[in-house]
Amino acid sequence: MEKLVDAYERKIDYLRMSVTDRCNLRCVYCMPPEGIDLADSQNILRYEELLRIARIAIGHGVSKIRITGGEPLVRKGILEFLKSLSEIPGLNDLSLTTNGVLLKQYAQNLKDAGLKRVNVSLDSLKRDRFQKMTRGDNLQDVLDGLEEALKVGLTPVKINMVVIKGFNDDEVIEFAMMSKVKPYHVRFIEYMPFNTQEGWQRDKCISAKELRELISKVEPLEPVIDSSGSAGPAKRYKFKDAPGEVGFISPISEHFCGSCNRLRLTSDGKLRTCLFSDNEIDLRTALRDGSGDEVIEHILFKAVAEKPSGHRINENVFKKCSRTMSLIGG
Repeated sequence: MEKLVDAYERKIDYLRMSVTDRCNLRCVYCMPPEGIDLADSQNILRYEELLRIARIAIGHGVSKIRITGGEPLVRKGILEFLKSLSEIPGLNDLSLTTNGVLLKQYAQNLKDAGLKRVNVSLDSLKRDRFQKMTRGDNLQDVLDGLEEALKVGLTPVKINMVVIKGFNDDEVIEFAMMSKVKPYHVRFIEYMPFNTQEGWQRDKCISAKELRELISKVEPLEPVIDSSGSAGPAKRYKFKDAPGEVGFISPISEHFCGSCNRLRLTSDGKLRTCLFSDNEIDLRTALRDGSGDEVIEHILFKAVAEKPSGHRINENVFKKCSRTMSLIGG
């Protein structure tokens, strides 16, 4: 079958699927304390609709799917859905992004359902700061979840830290050192411009280069060479003889748009071809009006054809996303 390739010859083989806009935390850079206006449950894609999209996309070259939210583990039936998804021929990599609150109790069942690995969003190791950032007192639950994920083999366990100057940047070294004692892959992510109550200020963003230099002053980092070509956007390093890794994701200062291989599907059935663009293509209508698979295929190919060459964050014309990360899919 014809593969999904965009106008810039980028092979689209990665689909991020949001299964819910609901979350059990209220992170300051994601949503206001009172939460957000949730989509009507009738507008959230059903599991059978998500599976249909996945089968069609996999048939056209998608081999990697990440399940996101909101918090995907709060949706009922998630384990059965993951099992069905993992059994689709041609899917080589199935992963999930979580805030880790429910990970300990779900880890073994996730592994049994066919999940390969997890990314855990964690922005502070200090209880009071974690509470301020997430508006929840669940730090120990997250740390226990990380341990359990390692234990059951949801590896590599990746820890995603969004670094915000003046708020949690004093914890960068402590996070990096986690990779020296356990095989965690710690990822430092530049603070990105989303439409949140807290607002986004460029001066709160610390570049990946600055972070790498900060850590290297404490202990040298060695580049990790990825021979598989599947490392994704992170620039990977490790401390000598460390079991884990340290990575840097730089969407602001050193964007990786030229190698972007992904599509995003929101929980309410919209395709987004760029995280920082509000251009969305409706899939839900075609899924529910009796359209055949060829119509879904046409929409997928149309979306890929319209995928921009890159975001425009560093240009004067850039506008923050009107949807929060919990709505788009983390």
